[in-house]
Amino acid sequence: MKKAILILCVLLLVVPAALFAGGSTEAVASGADSKMGGVLVFGRSGDSVSLDPGRETDGESFYASTAVFDTLVEFVPGETAVQPALAKSWDVSANGLEYVFHLREGVKFHDGTPFNAEAVVFSFERQFKQDHPYYNLGPWKYWGYMDMDNIVKEVVAVDDLTVKFILKKVEAPFIANLAMDFASIVSPTAVAKLGEEFKNNPVGTGAFKFVSWTKDSDIVFDRNADYWGGPVYLDRLILKVIPDATSRWLALQKGEVDLIDFPSSEDIPAMRSTKGIQLIQQAGLNVGYLALNTQKKPFDNKLVRQAMNYAIDQKEIVEGAYGEAGQVAKNPLPPNMWSYNDDIEDYGYDAAKAKELLAKAGYANGFKMELWAMPVARPYNPDARKVAEIMQAQLAKVGIQAEIVSYEWGTYLDKTDQGEHQAAMLGWTGDNGDPDNFLWVLLSEPAAIPPAGNIAFWKNREFTDLLAKAKATADQAQRDTLYRQAQVIFHEEAPWVPIAHSVVTVPAKDAVKDFVLYPTGKRVFKHVWLEK
Repeated sequence: MKKAILILCVLLLVVPAALFAGGSTEAVASGADSKMGGVLVFGRSGDSVSLDPGRETDGESFYASTAVFDTLVEFVPGETAVQPALAKSWDVSANGLEYVFHLREGVKFHDGTPFNAEAVVFSFERQFKQDHPYYNLGPWKYWGYMDMDNIVKEVVAVDDLTVKFILKKVEAPFIANLAMDFASIVSPTAVAKLGEEFKNNPVGTGAFKFVSWTKDSDIVFDRNADYWGGPVYLDRLILKVIPDATSRWLALQKGEVDLIDFPSSEDIPAMRSTKGIQLIQQAGLNVGYLALNTQKKPFDNKLVRQAMNYAIDQKEIVEGAYGEAGQVAKNPLPPNMWSYNDDIEDYGYDAAKAKELLAKAGYANGFKMELWAMPVARPYNPDARKVAEIMQAQLAKVGIQAEIVSYEWGTYLDKTDQGEHQAAMLGWTGDNGDPDNFLWVLLSEPAAIPPAGNIAFWKNREFTDLLAKAKATADQAQRDTLYRQAQVIFHEEAPWVPIAHSVVTVPAKDAVKDFVLYPTGKRVFKHVWLEK
């Protein structure tokens, strides 16, 4: 009887599920075939800086590299939970210092070379071993932002399909970190062949193969027919740069693009009522802020930084630039992140209090400053120029004369992470669903070393020590308490003026199917298809 039941169970496992739904294997095949084909054009606000995800930190660069590369683990679509990717499973030692990954068999890079343990070792060692032959292709900014030099001791190829990470210390978010773009696995053969040009000609194992890049115009990718992760439906993916939000909307209406990023808040009502258009939305895991460079006068004075927080009316900014998609920020973490400290009382707009603090700091007549504004729309700031103009008018009311400054996107990022600014707008979308990815990357002391993620260049030992303790424990309740305490210090010291959190909206043609927004800000097209 047991043998009969076992045989039946085996038969049930091998019979396609379609038969139990009244279908057939032919129906399943034809269903997949019906999704195949088509060219999808994604209209975005700016261009990538480069296509090597180990070198970059900005979303526009990751939009492109995500199509080409895979990681050992990846985020579940639409979530921050982690699932297997190039690694089919992993084991963690009892002391939390060794992670062993078991790799998928038969995966190949786009250049035809095999994916294996040596490729994993290569992809990581190039970012931290200074004697590695391709270490000089950096700087490896995100590796530094994530404090990986103080986390990873060694990466070892145990055999062709097994890799071991040996850590220097326990790191609670380590697995989530490996789902981030900087941890992408690159083709060693392609890096050796192309050298510096690899950043413009990426080769990975991902769903799409790189075809061409016309700077400030478009990046073209073709389907990887041999993709290990299931069928890729689109024949071609094109990322097209259209800097102006209204122009992107017009291009969508004309059918020149299939979906767009960062619509103007003023256009959203019309989008809702336009036939053939869908709005894909999700609360963003993000924060937009004005970083005050604490290493430059007058922002080396805490009273001046606090005065800036009272002088800037975030509510007016949200109403003027974000519309219904914005929410006033008071903390460096978004409200939908665990450990968000809602007990903290926002500074609130108070021009009289701002003047009082400025006088106390020795600036009764105000001062002149540069206010840097980003040249591109981002999830956390849809129109930085408009936000800067609103801030400029608000600051003038308390005697602060702000000159608005901007640069091309790549230059802007380079200059801010070297600390050339006095005050600069920037923001962040969480990459791994962990508070550490905001607080450590953007505000810790190690992150203030150029090229800096902490562009306020704020150094507070008590704050950093709390974060270090939180990283070193797997007890989420304890981590929650430590992060809440850290936010209190941030609020008092005021290295930023937090501006807003936003709902992310992607308008698309109704024909675009299975496009999912990720809380981490990724744009993933490997399972997207176009209805014929």
